[in-house]
Amino acid sequence: MTLEIDRRQFLTQAAAASLAAAAVPHVHSAEVAAMPIIDTHQHLWDISKFKLAWMKPGTKLNRNFLSDDYKKATEGLNVVKAVYMEVDVEPSQQGDELEAILELIRGGKTPTAAAVVSGRPASEGFGEWVARLKKSKEIKGIRQVLHGPSTPNGYCLDPKFVKGMKTLGESGLMFDLCIRPADLLNAAKLIHDCPGTNFILDHCGNPEFLAQDTFRQWKSDLDKLADNDNVVCKVSGIVASLEGKSWKPDDLAPVVNHVLDAFGPDQVMFGGDWPVCTLGASFKEWVAALKTIVSDRPAVLQNKLFHGNASRVYGLETS
Repeated sequence: MTLEIDRRQFLTQAAAASLAAAAVPHVHSAEVAAMPIIDTHQHLWDISKFKLAWMKPGTKLNRNFLSDDYKKATEGLNVVKAVYMEVDVEPSQQGDELEAILELIRGGKTPTAAAVVSGRPASEGFGEWVARLKKSKEIKGIRQVLHGPSTPNGYCLDPKFVKGMKTLGESGLMFDLCIRPADLLNAAKLIHDCPGTNFILDHCGNPEFLAQDTFRQWKSDLDKLADNDNVVCKVSGIVASLEGKSWKPDDLAPVVNHVLDAFGPDQVMFGGDWPVCTLGASFKEWVAALKTIVSDRPAVLQNKLFHGNASRVYGLETS
């Protein structure tokens, strides 16, 4: 299996569990455990080795989150594979992050089977970085977080950035878009202007779904982005924004259902966003809530969401 995923193929191929079920009504433990899951958004970090500038002292996430912790968090949920997602390390540590995650994957002792690592598409030397990444079949793409305070709106349309996106597409690697909802239309233009590059929209486009006006705008802008045939959307990240709030699956359902309807059954994938998800819910609670929301959808769509699409997009073989 090569990293050079054909665009047509990209789109058209088609005890613990009981705790998760108890957390959300109408989910039976056997149903939670039975369906295999590929988690397309797994974070891991060791703050003794990597500097994460966004990490704030004294906060819930300011500690190590390692593979053993992930295994405990997902125990009983039949997570058969996971795709590591970069954690915005200092640019000088990108090479160290790459080597560390390759060592973990190749060790074969964890669910982590592939990775999306850090990169700066507008930077000098980006072509050389891409060439290095392409040598490792486990690396599927790159990400640069674009919603930080130092990144202006519309940055994804900077000519240097666009050039980097085209270089990435020529290599067969993908790009994860993690953006503000206000940048969805800019992202839609980027995706349209780079038809040879495959994109993955993280966290449903980060909707501010508790405010009706912004939610309506997100729906309209997301529809335009979804019109492109070289983008897949991760159903991920939305519970993290509910930190400190009481919530139920019905609160998340409008986001999930609009994403599924806008992108269709072949362009959506589940992402755990662990441990960031723990700001609003445990991994098990997030899985149980999502299974509740999609329980009335056809079984084939549910399988594509939780497993099949990720297997196709990332070229992962699962037993």
